[in-house]
Amino acid sequence: MQVDTLILGAGAAGLHCAAHAGPGTLVVDHAKAPGEKIRISGGGRCNFTNLYAGPDNFLSANPHFCKSALARYTQWDFIDLVGRHGIAWHEKTLGQLFCDSAAKDIIRMLLDEMTTAGADLWLRTEIGEITHDGARFHVTLDREGRRQNVTARNLVVATGGKSIPKMGATGLAYDIARQFDVPVTPTRAGLVPFTFSDNPFAGLSGVSAPVRVAAEDGTSFDEALLFTHRGLSGPAMLQISNYWHEGEALSLNLAPAEDLFETLRTARQRAGRKGLSGLLPLPGRLVDHLAGLHDLSGNIADWSDARLRGLCDALTDWQVRPSGTEGYRTAEVTLGGIDTDALSSRTMAVKALPALHFIGEAVDVTGWLGGYNFQWAWSSAHAAGRAIAENRA
Repeated sequence: MQVDTLILGAGAAGLHCAAHAGPGTLVVDHAKAPGEKIRISGGGRCNFTNLYAGPDNFLSANPHFCKSALARYTQWDFIDLVGRHGIAWHEKTLGQLFCDSAAKDIIRMLLDEMTTAGADLWLRTEIGEITHDGARFHVTLDREGRRQNVTARNLVVATGGKSIPKMGATGLAYDIARQFDVPVTPTRAGLVPFTFSDNPFAGLSGVSAPVRVAAEDGTSFDEALLFTHRGLSGPAMLQISNYWHEGEALSLNLAPAEDLFETLRTARQRAGRKGLSGLLPLPGRLVDHLAGLHDLSGNIADWSDARLRGLCDALTDWQVRPSGTEGYRTAEVTLGGIDTDALSSRTMAVKALPALHFIGEAVDVTGWLGGYNFQWAWSSAHAAGRAIAENRA
């Protein structure tokens, strides 16, 4: 069987690329249904982009690489596509956009777009040997137990990274890259909860609080922290995990929205007979935990400025040192991947083999939490798909 373009992976990037690559495109995936990560994202409502998506929201060994694709297919382009399909959406916090109904609306839209473009989809299809004869790719596929040999002028790898292996994630993209002498940067789990040896926060499981968390490189985020039976999670911790390296400490500011010292000094003047622990702007269980780490005894009227300052410094720069993360098992993304130095930022094609493209999470471009990684999927997919269509024309 001959096709113009073979796309490996029916996730966000693969499906969107098919819509732009056009007729003669075949998308294959081992899964029973397309867009499984889309389906479970955003609590089932798909945080499909972010109003503020831009190059500064992405990590890469080459921070300039993502600029071209993001500029030529923006969040507003995808929002327009969603609108044309009549999908209602809403903004939550920090520019995050979600479907009003369900993530399946985005999957249906992507399938409609690729079908209209003349692309086909094969599910329950395993990928076997891949070769290139200098003109075309030859790929052996096992489609529901039947062997299929497909030749293609273009090959697009959209198989994602290693995150969430229970959904079928593998390092296939990196294996294909190495086969064709495309370098791969070191990979690790990103947007992932932290774990601690003999978790000191186990008794706080379920408690949430707004914090400012900072990594040793100075990067910080103001979002919610969630204590778990394994360690620390919540949006703030997922965000900072992209900037944390093994052995490093994190700084937690438990009062990011106020000057805690001045707040407590004011409370001392107005309610001096109250115990300090009852005046801290924190959940009760967290205050009880902190009382085991710091002396919170006595009425606040008995606290000197120096004692208050010492406590406030401790609570606004609480140093914690994770032993690790939960790894790919729960990671939302994979950091690192296909080395961008080997790719064209305009077409996502391998410079030494322009008919081979890598898009989406497989590439060494990783976004923040909040719809940014989906936007990279849309933008990189568009770049590859349009390049393929223009080359055909």
